[in-house]
Amino acid sequence: MNKLYFCNEKVHFMKRAVFLFFVLLLSGAFSMASVAENNSKYLIDNYLDNKDKVKKPKKEKVVDSVRKGWTFGILPSVAYDADKGFQGGILSNVYYFGDGSQYPDYIHSFYVEAAYTTKHCGLFRFMYDSKYLIPKHRLTVDISYLPDAICDFYGYNGYQSVLNKEWADDKKFPDTYKTRMFYKSKRDILRIAGDISGNISGNWYWNAGLGVQWFSIGSVNVNMINKGKKPEKQLPLGVEGLYEKYVKWGIIDANEANGGWRPYLRVGVTYDSRDKQQNPNRGIYADAFLTYTAAFGNIKQYNNLKLNVNFRHYVPVYKDIVLFAYRLSMQLTTAGKSAFYENNIWNTLYIQRATYEVLGGSNTLRGIARHRTTANGFAFANVEFRFKVCRFSIKKEHFYIGLNPFFDAGIILQPYKLNQEEIIQNIQNNDPEFNLNELDQYIVFDKPQIYRPHMSAGLGLKIAMNENFVLSVDWAVPFDKRDNANQFTNFYVKMNYMF
Repeated sequence: MNKLYFCNEKVHFMKRAVFLFFVLLLSGAFSMASVAENNSKYLIDNYLDNKDKVKKPKKEKVVDSVRKGWTFGILPSVAYDADKGFQGGILSNVYYFGDGSQYPDYIHSFYVEAAYTTKHCGLFRFMYDSKYLIPKHRLTVDISYLPDAICDFYGYNGYQSVLNKEWADDKKFPDTYKTRMFYKSKRDILRIAGDISGNISGNWYWNAGLGVQWFSIGSVNVNMINKGKKPEKQLPLGVEGLYEKYVKWGIIDANEANGGWRPYLRVGVTYDSRDKQQNPNRGIYADAFLTYTAAFGNIKQYNNLKLNVNFRHYVPVYKDIVLFAYRLSMQLTTAGKSAFYENNIWNTLYIQRATYEVLGGSNTLRGIARHRTTANGFAFANVEFRFKVCRFSIKKEHFYIGLNPFFDAGIILQPYKLNQEEIIQNIQNNDPEFNLNELDQYIVFDKPQIYRPHMSAGLGLKIAMNENFVLSVDWAVPFDKRDNANQFTNFYVKMNYMF
């Protein structure tokens, strides 16, 4: 009886916790909408959405007085990601409107956010944005520190690396369990970046960026993870994960294993015919750019040049109720050699979100594990229908509820070259206790597996306010169980559509 009572209490506690999370998420999202609508009709956390221009809406009667001087808002930072867990924190956006002559545009915007997730992933960010500091140009500055104590690492080349979920699950597979951190490593990123853009002609824009990133890579700090946990829930000590094996076997070079400083330079062009920046109903956004990343000292062999091409198309199907939207993206290493931790980052002209992880996760392939496909070059596509199924108003605020079924797919274009004989030789020299008969449980030396597409599908629920702010809940399922140990529990709760 007591056992049943405590079980029921635990269930009720979880229900209350989930309910409280969604209350905080909704209040934070709609509080953001209210601040932005009253201040400048721009998103508090839109982060520019890869675009320099915003087409002005039709003039409306202005009831409130023109904003002048300084204004700010402080809001909760709440989200959920299947790969990173529940996020909690605080964010603030400070605007300066000057004498108000350019209103609703702001002269300066300062954005600050500090948050942490239940899976030990941090977000500490400052961003500055202005179209007036340098006349006729848009300047953005980003300074971010992104610690990730248990960053996903699934090896190289997608399906060529075997995913053994029973090695990381002590509850379902106690007999074969190794450690819950088997497919994890530590990755901290410090990023300082500046981007500028200007108009060429019509819908064409030029873009340039300069920045530096510091990567700190290593093994998971098991003692830190175990701190405060009951003995039966602690991680085993001294168990090597896949990252440690890759280092021992020479697949990850000793010089790249721990990261380092990586300055970069970026140049590109953009074409943008969207009818509006946030949640467009029609138009095309396309960009192409090159990123040169330098390396010095003992990592000097990792100088590289990457090419990115992106194409997004928004096609109205029925009025503004049904929209067909798709995105095609490609990233290639055109020269030099790229470190593995760089290949987990998707380059963008503007840093809209804190990080862009590839391939897999909430920004690229929903339902597929983050970093499931690490390679030198890749391409992916996102296709979705966006239905506005219900509209309503509360006082002066306009809402709609939307549904968007979607399909995501990605493929490796430039794989790593894994030499079986060389790996076996390194194992014999550096990991003599390893049983070579078990190597096929780690790596499949079958090249056709590399080029098999990674696919997923799902459904999104959107709650939008004033067309600008969208609370997004996406649920996705991978087509192949090798893409994620979690088949049906991949939820992502964030702001805005994915693209």
